[in-house]
Amino acid sequence: MTTTSEIPLTADGARSLLERNWRADGYTSPNLETYPWQWLWDSCFHAIVWARLGDPRASTELRSVFLHQRANGFVPHVGYQHDPAAARELWGIDGSSTITQPPMYAHAARRLQAEGVEVPDDLLRRIEDALQHLWDVRRAGNGLLSCYHPWEAGTDDSPRWDAWTEPPFDRFGRWKRRKRELVDALVLDEHRAAVDSRAFVVQSASFNAITAFNAFEFAALTGSDLWRARAATLRDALEARWDPRLATWTDAAPVEHASGAVRTLEALLGVLVTRDRGRAGTVFSQLFDPQAHGAAYGPRGLHRDEPAYDPDAYWRGANWPQLVYLFWVAAERQQRPDVAARLAALLREGARASGHAEYWNPDTGAGRGAAPQSWTALWLVTP
Repeated sequence: MTTTSEIPLTADGARSLLERNWRADGYTSPNLETYPWQWLWDSCFHAIVWARLGDPRASTELRSVFLHQRANGFVPHVGYQHDPAAARELWGIDGSSTITQPPMYAHAARRLQAEGVEVPDDLLRRIEDALQHLWDVRRAGNGLLSCYHPWEAGTDDSPRWDAWTEPPFDRFGRWKRRKRELVDALVLDEHRAAVDSRAFVVQSASFNAITAFNAFEFAALTGSDLWRARAATLRDALEARWDPRLATWTDAAPVEHASGAVRTLEALLGVLVTRDRGRAGTVFSQLFDPQAHGAAYGPRGLHRDEPAYDPDAYWRGANWPQLVYLFWVAAERQQRPDVAARLAALLREGARASGHAEYWNPDTGAGRGAAPQSWTALWLVTP
């Protein structure tokens, strides 16, 4: 079998990576050993790669994201098709989780369409139902959408959540226990979907940026003036969270927490939707500035001057390939081909050096986490 370090940066290499993690259940595992289940935003990224490969599994993968969609539109962040009872003790139900994740499905559908893959009307309806649920249930008084668990933002151990645990940060001790407590604090509706929390309500800058971006993508797919207007409303609410002193978008919460302004990479994803060219330029410059997020193998996940910075740590300084891809998309949208080209090169080099790892040290390229990780094949989509 080809080892992770031997996966070439070719279409055949990307195909072999995804095929080794493909499940008969109709989705691509992020990694068969570490992550055998289906994750929402992972599968959206996988579908994009399958589409570039011209493989019909692109449609299968994207459709499978909605296998556990509730009648009210809610889409869970994990599906346990291979063993429905695997996480019953955690979620209290079989088959799926009770929280969601960044809604990358509209962007995935648009990428599929661009690759000549048909996106049928029933799948578009599922995407709209999912976005509608977020709009109806998650909007706070400031116009932003709320997350009810750190996992919903996809950034599990981000320093932005440090105010919700006792210092010092302890990933496998206090923080692990706290994340379980936050699952227990969820308020669920009759569909077993999170609609509130008794302990964690945060309007995450990154979650709102991704959602606004996907609402714009859905509007582009369908010509919907309604979703274009909603996307703009969400974007404008996010823009109000820009802190010019820190040069980042900040999270909001019923009680403002200092950790919501930590300079994390994902918090800069507002560049996907901002109309402020100066602000976009400020973000892009940080991606390459070695005194900020810039590094030899891709942007640091945390500003290097932040006290929590650790280039090897999970969501606390390491480079993440799916974020580099999203900043590449942002550069394309902002008509910055120079930035897009640099990001594409960094993504390819990081994938190569890390052995297609889940994430990697931005200074050395040393792989961290699971390997090979399916979403790392996103380099194929960038020129």
